[in-house]
Amino acid sequence: MTPVNILIVDDKEENIIALEALLKRNDIRIFSTTSPNDALKIAWDNSIAIALIDVQMPEIDGFELVDMLKSNPRTKDIMVIFVTAISKESKYVIKGLNTGAVDYLYKPLDPYITSAKVDSFIQLARHQAEMLIKNQELENFSIVVKNSADIICVVDAQSFRVQTINPTVEKILGYKPSELIHKSIIDRAIESERPAFRKKLGEIIKDNLSFSVSEFQFETFDKRTIWVECRASYKNKSIFINISDISPQKSYLEQLLKSKEAAEYGKKVKETFLANMSHELRTPVNGILGLTRMLRKTPVNEQQISMLDLLETSSRSLLEVINDILDISKIEAGKFSIIRSANNVAELVESVHKLLKFQADEKLIDLLLEVDPLIPEYLNVDSLRLNQILMNLLSNAIKFTDRGHVKLKVTVIQQHNDKVNLKFTVEDTGIGIASDKLTKIFDSFEQAEDDTSTKYGGTGLGLTIVKKLVELKGGELTFSSQIGKGSVFNFSNWYTIVNKPKPVNTDNNPHGGILQPFNDINVLVAEDNLVNQFIVSKMLTDWNVAFEIVDNGSKAIDKLRQQHYDIILMDTNMPVMNGYQAAKIIRLDFEEPKRSIPIISLSAAALDHEQEEAISAGMNDVLSKPFQATELHSKIQKLLKIKNPA
Repeated sequence: MTPVNILIVDDKEENIIALEALLKRNDIRIFSTTSPNDALKIAWDNSIAIALIDVQMPEIDGFELVDMLKSNPRTKDIMVIFVTAISKESKYVIKGLNTGAVDYLYKPLDPYITSAKVDSFIQLARHQAEMLIKNQELENFSIVVKNSADIICVVDAQSFRVQTINPTVEKILGYKPSELIHKSIIDRAIESERPAFRKKLGEIIKDNLSFSVSEFQFETFDKRTIWVECRASYKNKSIFINISDISPQKSYLEQLLKSKEAAEYGKKVKETFLANMSHELRTPVNGILGLTRMLRKTPVNEQQISMLDLLETSSRSLLEVINDILDISKIEAGKFSIIRSANNVAELVESVHKLLKFQADEKLIDLLLEVDPLIPEYLNVDSLRLNQILMNLLSNAIKFTDRGHVKLKVTVIQQHNDKVNLKFTVEDTGIGIASDKLTKIFDSFEQAEDDTSTKYGGTGLGLTIVKKLVELKGGELTFSSQIGKGSVFNFSNWYTIVNKPKPVNTDNNPHGGILQPFNDINVLVAEDNLVNQFIVSKMLTDWNVAFEIVDNGSKAIDKLRQQHYDIILMDTNMPVMNGYQAAKIIRLDFEEPKRSIPIISLSAAALDHEQEEAISAGMNDVLSKPFQATELHSKIQKLLKIKNPA
């Protein structure tokens, strides 16, 4: 507890000593002096609450001293008690009270009266100090409320009429505070929001909530609509509301939502375009490759075989470009997965070397291979993606090398327990890349120079895919190059050492190269492309299968209603009714056993979401074009549970 400061002024030292002894207690601090001038200085330097002043003093009497104290703003609030031995006549009392005293004590002092009076004034001084602090706090709060960036108001809980409101309301809503006093706060909301606003305030009162946040639309003086956030609390039959203008945040969120919707729409458009492109490009490629395989089974001379080789090579090159574009799209969409399994890395590398060696031989350059003998026999590797990385790097190196060599080198950098870190290096003596173009070569559809595609061909996707695949696999790609001297690409990654996998019987063609026929099988084929109709019909004819072909899903539905089939081969992208729609109708509208007829999607769809859509529509399996006859034969055998076709 802060002590109350008391000043005693008397020209006789013994009177001061007597008063100090009488008043001494722990909750007061006593200052005393026999000099009025010193009393003025003490009162100025210390926060004196009560002064006991003798009336009769030489030079300056008590009345004059009090006049001086009351004339100074710093000391004017001191409570003065006159201590006097002069007459108790009323005129002296009145003179003292007019001077500013609050009471009188008469000598000789009665200790009980003196102690009681001083104690009451000490309590009064404490209350005054507390009120001063509270008034200062209220003044500070008033400044905060008046200068707040938000509307702050007090609303009657019964009528919802505004009792007080700060000046900020004019800045936010355009109304002067006086224009809203005794007006309903409900009317500030737009008409359609008023029932909800009234209900919300009612809930705050009903549940006696000390804090509640809600958002509404308010109408301004000039008829604009703004979004506000209302933070309200209920106390003593009043609702205290803090109203913030959140229109900028709402506008920002709205823009974000529009941007999100635009991005999602753009993504959907892109996926639709890629799906259509995949179907429209892969379907004819499937036809070309299928016809090529069929022509090889007919009597052809060496010149025709060479032409068929070129035709197949060109078709597969086109297919690789299509696959590259689809791979980039999958990676960017985050739908590209790495699937690891036990593989012999040395054998995988050697197979890549063999596949590309003829390209190097055609350009009269050496394709060298150097494999570290310390590489463990089997590692947990995504062989498909590792093969894709190496094929892209080596094909690129061969393309841009006209003399010298291209080398693929695989070395063990480090081995720890069951982990091994391998480094793959592809170096060439080709044209090289300028230092300012090194980062550009990894951008989609970009090449080192503007005329590179004209001179050497290509889409500019190969290195982009390599970089993204290496990063997806958790590895790191580094590179260096010099104009006219060649380039070196390195990537490294940790792999888990595994045991040799158990042999799996994947022989779906136990009778050798000729696929064995099926007996008593009736197949419905829904395919709109004439070339693919021809290829599938040739395959099914070779397998002794009875079949019918229709060119859209609606006709497939009609055919199935008319007769029984053992299995349906369904293209997904067809006119009138596509394969997804037809499959759903079969699964929902038909009775058993036709409802459960096996359906294989024969589609050019290569995107994951398209294959997922096919399964969701009710198809049993998916076979992407272009496909081999053995793949279709195997799937039919599996779905019809035929163990030994004969």
